[in-house]
Amino acid sequence: MAGTAPIGGSIQHVTVANQLYNVAADADATMSLGGFSNEVQPNGNGTARIIKMRVPWSLTGVALSVDDDAANQEALQKIADGNEYVPVTIRMASGVTYQGTGTITDNIERSTQSATVTVSFSGQGSLSQQ
Repeated sequence: MAGTAPIGGSIQHVTVANQLYNVAADADATMSLGGFSNEVQPNGNGTARIIKMRVPWSLTGVALSVDDDAANQEALQKIADGNEYVPVTIRMASGVTYQGTGTITDNIERSTQSATVTVSFSGQGSLSQQ
């Protein structure tokens, strides 16, 4: 059966609070759309019930290119220091774009050699494909 093949690869770019960040070509981030996680728990009579736990969307371990002159790392830190969710858009290698509302989680760690910061994002609701 002919069809298109799944496309993997580095994320092309991430837009955070309307500021575009290119992603390192060798970055291997992990993404979860959010929604529900399910657990099955048994009943005494052999039947089982489903326990649903809502989970937020997440994008972890993404290496964003940063420019000192543009104060990119400072802009990201300001978001992490803030108390509000911001718009986050993720453009995949396939050209598909996902959008959500979230914030930066974990530490913003910069590699001075590669001029990248490795960050993670998480947010309310689910990521939606645009």
